Amino acid sequence: MIQIITYSERYKADFIRLNKQWIETYFRLEESDLNTFAHIDTYIIGNGGQIFLAIDDSTSEVVGCCALISHPEKDSYELAKMAVSPHIQGQHIGYQLGSALIEYAQKLGVKRIYLEGNTKLEASIHLYRKLGFKEIPLEGNAYDRCDIIMELIL
Repeated sequence: MIQIITYSERYKADFIRLNKQWIETYFRLEESDLNTFAHIDTYIIGNGGQIFLAIDDSTSEVVGCCALISHPEKDSYELAKMAVSPHIQGQHIGYQLGSALIEYAQKLGVKRIYLEGNTKLEASIHLYRKLGFKEIPLEGNAYDRCDIIMELIL
């Protein structure tokens, strides 16, 4: 059984580990990634965002995560840093994380969530579409690896 919880400091290393794992598998760590990892408490949590973690109840292992990052300058929030452990992918954990993030955003009164992705990661693009995200024109992306921007209007 997978439980979705919100962030506490004790999960910081898990959040970083899971994200480094997928980024380094397909791409390379960028300055934006390193900045986010170095400032989780101020950039994400202290700025009105939240991190969601998927915990495997049978092992207490953190097997997935994602972040909701506030961008007041864009009057939007960003779904970012979604990662699921390779050994447990394909079990709908990304969908559970994304659904929890969207439900949380709705309770906050968020009107728009966007994400920056890469079409090379077909399973993630399929997941985002399943969650209701739609492709929008690519502009102002923060990562070199980004080749698609999607948004969800709540």
